Amino acid sequence: MYADTQNDITRQVVRVAQLLLAYGAESELVEEISQRLGHALGLASVEISISSNSLVLTSLVHGRCITTTRRTREHGINMTIICELQRICLLTEKGLYGIDEVRKRVSRIEPRTYPKRYLVPMIGLSCASFCHLFGGDLAACIITFLASSIGMFVRLSIAKHHFNLLLNFAVTAFVTSMIAQVGYQFSLTETPKLPMAASVLMLVPGFPMINSISDMVKGHLNVGISRWGHATLLTVSSVIGITVAMQLGGLFL
Repeated sequence: MYADTQNDITRQVVRVAQLLLAYGAESELVEEISQRLGHALGLASVEISISSNSLVLTSLVHGRCITTTRRTREHGINMTIICELQRICLLTEKGLYGIDEVRKRVSRIEPRTYPKRYLVPMIGLSCASFCHLFGGDLAACIITFLASSIGMFVRLSIAKHHFNLLLNFAVTAFVTSMIAQVGYQFSLTETPKLPMAASVLMLVPGFPMINSISDMVKGHLNVGISRWGHATLLTVSSVIGITVAMQLGGLFL
């Protein structure tokens, strides 16, 4: 294998690893896919080191090592991209894709999101369903639906302008909690506490929490602790927004 070919393969493998990390894959999966893809493309060995905001990858062929470093930035959870990258790896292992096809497929990957007009009401419906499961009456479910839908609209609007994610969560929690308090203020429901609890469930960073624990259990302590810290900060930001809203509304924990 020529040096230029090894360079090209290394760049594609590290790009795949970078995308996996950016869109929420756990560290063990990033290592596995990188090594499998490298071997399928002809590399003798692929070693990868992952930190909280960067990765270092070394490829080895015929005693020749190439090491490259990439900075990683979170782009939010997107399992569609992760599944597509896994599919590229599987088809490469089967011999259906070569380096040119891998490069072409990876370059075409774009994050696809659901339209806002569908996402907002579905988030509201999911939170309202939780309120119903918690024992809320019809009025409480309607309040939860409205509060979480408006909160999700605010969250997406803030994200569109690329504000800090912590500020996004705090403002979203504040707006959602203020709307959810109408059950208290106007005695519209016999279960006014449930909309307060159910409407902010959309802000629970469940996926980052699960990934952080998985990384720590599997030995990736630095990445796991980093993800745990980030998820904790998001939770604290939500709590600040909820607390301010309750203070303004005259409610106290």
